[in-house]
Amino acid sequence: MTYAFARKGFHPLRACTGLLLVFCASFVTPAICAAAPPATAVDIKKFAFGPNEITVAPGTKIIWTNHDETPHTVTSTDKSFASKGLDTDDKFEHTFASEGDFSYTCTLHPYMTGIVHVRKH
Repeated sequence: MTYAFARKGFHPLRACTGLLLVFCASFVTPAICAAAPPATAVDIKKFAFGPNEITVAPGTKIIWTNHDETPHTVTSTDKSFASKGLDTDDKFEHTFASEGDFSYTCTLHPYMTGIVHVRKH
């Protein structure tokens, strides 16, 4: 009688370790993927933030992209975040860690305003 584990090159300990790693990864991977909310985009075009009001969960990263030919900035009214001057297609990102309402403006064009509401869902 011949057993599968008696074949040359088969290592039961390695096989069990491999299965254990696959089993553990099936539980860890979803937790890692669910930990950080996805990034949210805000476009800057035609001298406006779009959308100019947005609600996100804590931990969400917002990425502003300037699509205008004119430079713009993204600066919170409480100065908790501020971009440099953004040229065409430049991006600025900020991650909102805590709940609250965060108003922002373009310092070069003060009529351009926006607000980020950070709420637990």
